[in-house]
Amino acid sequence: MVRSPRKIIYVDDVIFHLVSVKERLSGKYEICPAQSASEMFKLLEHINQPELILLDINMPDIDGFEAIKRLKEDPMYAKIPVIFLTSSDDKQSILKGLSLGAVDFVKKPFSDTELIDCIEYQLDPKKREENKPIVLAIDDDPGTLKSINFLVNNKYTVYTLNDPTKLKTLLTMITPDLFLLDCLMPGLTGFDLIPVIREHHKHTETPIIFLTSDGTVDNMSAAVTLGASDFVVKPIEEEILHEKLSLHLKDFIMRRRFRVLMK
Repeated sequence: MVRSPRKIIYVDDVIFHLVSVKERLSGKYEICPAQSASEMFKLLEHINQPELILLDINMPDIDGFEAIKRLKEDPMYAKIPVIFLTSSDDKQSILKGLSLGAVDFVKKPFSDTELIDCIEYQLDPKKREENKPIVLAIDDDPGTLKSINFLVNNKYTVYTLNDPTKLKTLLTMITPDLFLLDCLMPGLTGFDLIPVIREHHKHTETPIIFLTSDGTVDNMSAAVTLGASDFVVKPIEEEILHEKLSLHLKDFIMRRRFRVLMK
């Protein structure tokens, strides 16, 4: 059975751009053009939900920033990935777009390969699965490590380490996007490991969340001074853990993507 082309809405106020992108991508996708954000919202009401939206930023009436804001506020459309396809590549535009929920930016003029690769990454679950954020949990208690893995491995690639002395070796093999770090461990404590992490050239800004049964102000203040981002008090509550992982990973990945886009 031949699968019907995946449906993508492309929003741009310049007709030439709409026609050009539709012609260049029509062999691979069903492109639904819209000459304004208002027209896009009308399309969304009358067609089956698209798999992705390509959105220009600089448009009269409703610009791309306001359009994506309205999309993300509507439960019906909030999960549709939005790629900004735009000539705007200044820092403020990129940061604002990413913070509002854009998954990527493609700068005009662009090659077909560049745009298709960007679209395919968003539409291919296997590619996204391979690129799940990596969380490294370090704790001398195997039970805590098993609990963390069970609670979050559906959303993240989880590595666990119960011997903190092996951290430097492990960092030559994997590049975590976030560290969950036990505060009190024999030999090397979490306080000892923060400088080890921060001295690594890839982890000067990687978020570090402390796991502790002693959430006193003094302990947390010392951890933050050394470079920790946050803390979770044991026993770990699933909702709080997910909330803090999501918050810090979203911010870190957004900043990392911004640096890539600005190169």
